[in-house]
Parts: sequence; structure tokens; C-alpha cells
Amino acid sequence: MHNVGRELLAGVTLLAIAVPVNIGYSQIAGLPATAGLYALIVPAAIWALLVSSRQLVASPDAAASALVASSLGGLAVAGGKDYATLALAQAIIGGVMFFACAFFKLGFLANFLSKPILTGFVGGLALDILLDQVAKMLGVKIHSGEEFLVKLGELFTGLPTVNPWSVLISVSSIAIILLGRRWLARVPWALVVLVLWTILDVSAGLENQGVAVLGTIQAGPPKLTWPIIDWSMWLALIPSAAALTVVAMGEGLLVSRAYGAKRDYPVNLNRDLFAFGAANVAAGASGAFTMGSSTSRTAAMDQAGSRTQVPALVTAVITLLLVIFGTGLLEHIPSPVIGAIITVAVVPLLGFGEFAALWRLRKFEFAVAAVCFLTSLLLGPIQGILIAFVLALVNLAKSAADPAVDVLNAQGVPQGSILPVQERGEVTAPGILVIRFAARVFFANASAFKDAVEGAVLAAAPAEVRHVVIDCEAIGDIDVTGADAVAATKQWVLERGLSFGYCRVRPDLARVLSEFGLDAGSTIYGTTRDAIARLSAADAAQGGGAQP
Repeated sequence: MHNVGRELLAGVTLLAIAVPVNIGYSQIAGLPATAGLYALIVPAAIWALLVSSRQLVASPDAAASALVASSLGGLAVAGGKDYATLALAQAIIGGVMFFACAFFKLGFLANFLSKPILTGFVGGLALDILLDQVAKMLGVKIHSGEEFLVKLGELFTGLPTVNPWSVLISVSSIAIILLGRRWLARVPWALVVLVLWTILDVSAGLENQGVAVLGTIQAGPPKLTWPIIDWSMWLALIPSAAALTVVAMGEGLLVSRAYGAKRDYPVNLNRDLFAFGAANVAAGASGAFTMGSSTSRTAAMDQAGSRTQVPALVTAVITLLLVIFGTGLLEHIPSPVIGAIITVAVVPLLGFGEFAALWRLRKFEFAVAAVCFLTSLLLGPIQGILIAFVLALVNLAKSAADPAVDVLNAQGVPQGSILPVQERGEVTAPGILVIRFAARVFFANASAFKDAVEGAVLAAAPAEVRHVVIDCEAIGDIDVTGADAVAATKQWVLERGLSFGYCRVRPDLARVLSEFGLDAGSTIYGTTRDAIARLSAADAAQGGGAQP
């Protein structure tokens, strides 16, 4: 019973966090407030019933909301009926893509979105969102569908129209949320400021002082529907739906896996992809918009002691009652309050700490994050996600093209990388050189394999090398280009009167060597010590002569 009570209380906490934030996200996306609220009902309930993760919270998030706005802005007018219909269709297309990813077991693709890529991509979107919220908090009108630099110009030119009441509401709301979290972290301070300023608006008539409010919200439960649009529009939505799917998959699966490991329960990433698909189709069929996951709400539920999806179901039930009976309570919410709540939620997504750590630890990965940041901010999220994938592949190729290459000692332990070996001329044992190449041999590092082996042999020439053995412990596979490089290296070694062999070869790699004919005329040894013992014995039997 104690656990049930804890889960129900966590559901109330989730509701207090989700309602004001989802209203803000729907505004970012250019959709009515009900779109954000409806996302908490049918889609969230279906997600809770299907997902393997016990804690991951599904919801539209800030990055997805900005991506929805930027991708649909050129196809329809934000706030219009056609725009909302496109948002529904976009969610359904994303759901189908998630189903496909689950069917083909593509959960591993989430690994391609590294931390630097996600940091830069989400940071760029967060800054774009923040600009809209700053304008809202100042009471300055800008066109949210415009490019970042255009909106920045509109904000500066609109500064003479700043509304003092809007500034007061915003600053006080941010102060209350931040200070309240420090003193009483369990209190839903976002809901507190929302209720407080709504009451003041109703009692003091802040709208008469030029303060914008949420306005009329259509009452009623979500209705099952299906977007009716031309096939050309369905096709036009595919790129943005794909980008949304990739971002949600990258962040959601990583968080799901992290909390599963933290709380010691199994997760099935492909089942989670299926749950994402079902939630997004449900969103498109019930008046919501694209569903992703919320890292901040997942963390909040973890801190509240929740270890199940019960809070999502509690939130769905209470939100349903709210949209049926309580929308009148939401109409007088001042827009600056929503701006303040979203600002507090979005600022951590800018990733200042992550950028500083990347600069300190890995300059190349900092550059990757910076490029993703600027691309998503200045060119748009679709271009940003494409650049992110290209950079992921470049980063992967860069790492694979320059693997560690070591000369082993008699115990099979690396003595050092090839460069110092070339300077010192080390060998494994008298007349024997065992070289470990720490990667699969493929087109990106084939030349590196050849250069490393030849360099080690030439550097060790004064030691009268008679045998070259490739340690294959870290070689998982060899492609056609890699096989050509190994064959050319083997030929180069044999032409110098040296023997060429392999050690620590796994059965699957042995089959690859056989398929390419790379084992012909070469001996495959068990271990480094086995190779040294057999080759030394053969040299002794031949009076120290070279092995052909």
C-alpha cells in the first residue's frame, strides 16, 4: 500500500509539472493549448501500457515542439486548422517510422547520436525557443515562425514596446521557481506561480494593463479523428517526421537504458520503439502532436520514488477531467508566466556545462557540438539533424581510421604504439615481431594497417626480424579493401624472406581469412607465447635461418 500511495502522489506531481509545461510546448509548436493537454491523455496512457521502461515519461518536449513549428511554418499558417491537421499527420508518419524501426530492430541507431551531437543539436533548438520566450516575457510581439536572426532583429526593434507588468510577472515567476526549488524541491513551483498569477489576473484585471493571456480553450475530451490531407502533403511531411523520430529515438532510448541500469531492471529498446510508435499514432488520432520523451520529468519521477508507469496513468485521468470540466480555469493564465516556466525548463538544455567539458576534454568533439548547434539554430532543425548524422559518420570514420597499433612483448602485453616503436626498433622476441592491430581492417584504415606493419618491420631491421605475426584479438572482421591491404602487406613481408602468420584468431575471423585466401602459406598460432615458442624452436632447428 505504501508503494501504491507513493506512485499516486508521484502522479499528482507529474500532473503539476506537465500541465503548464505542455501548454507552453503547444504554444512553441504553434498549436492550441489543448494539443499539449491531449498529449497527456490517450498517447501517454497507451505509452504507459506498452513501454518496457518502468520510468521513462513520454511527452512532447521543447526540442520537438520547436522542430514542429519550424517544419510546418512553411506549409501552413501557425494556429490555423490546416496547420493543426498537418501536425496530426506528422505525428502519425513518425509513429509509422517508429513501428518500422521496432520491426527491423533498429534501436542500435540511437547510438549514432553521440553526446556532442545531441548537446549541439538540442542546444541550438533551445536557444531558438528561448528567444521566443524572452519576447513573451517582455510583452514584445515577434513572429515565432521566422528564422532566428529575423526574430532577434524583431525583438530588438520591439524593445520600446516592453510591457512593465509582463516583465514583473516573468521575473517574479522565475525567482519563485528557482528559489522555491532550492528550499522545497518537492513543491511544484511552476504550478504555484501559474495559479498565483492567474488569480491576480482575474482579480486585478492585468489584461487591461496589456498583459497577454492564454485565451479561450476549447472544452471537451479528445476526439478520435484522422487527418485528411493531399498525398503531396503527406510526402512533404516525411523529412520532418524522420527528424523528429531520430531525435526522440536518440534521447528516449538513451534515457530508458540509463534508468534501467540505474534501478537494475531490464529494458527492451525495440519494444520501447514500438511504444513510441503507438503513442505517436494515438497523438495524431486524438488531437495532440509528436510525442518524444522528457528527461526532466523522468528525473523528477525518479526523485519522487516512482518505479512504475502509474504516474502517467494518474496524469491521464486527471487531465481528462480537466479538459472536460476545467478549461475555464486556464483561459486567464498570463502568457509571461508560461514564458517564465518554459525558460526555466529550457535554459539547462543550452548545455553550457557540456560545451565546457567538451572543450576541456576533446576539442574535435567540441567542434562537432558547435557545428550542430549553429546548424540547427541558423539553418533549421532538419538541416541540423542531417549535419548531425554526417558528423557522426565522420567521427566514426576518424576513430576507426586511426586505431592503436602495438608491438607485443613475450607475455603478449603492448610495449607501445607503432610511432615510438619505429624510433626504438622493438621486437617481441629475438627475430620475432608480433603486432596487434586494435580494430577491424576495412576501407578507412586499410592503408594504416599496411603502413604500420611495414614501419615496424623496417624499424626493427637491426634486430634481424625473421618472423612477422599479426595478433588478431581485436580484429573483428576484414572487408574487401582491408583484405587487399593484408594481402599486399603479406606479400611485402614474404618478399623480404620473412614468414607471415597470425595468432589469437577467432573462428569467425578464421573463416574470413580463408575466404580471402589470406591464410594460404601462413601459420595460425594460438597465443603470442605459442607463436614465440614454435618459431623459436624452428629457428633453432634450422640454426637461426629465416623461415620461408
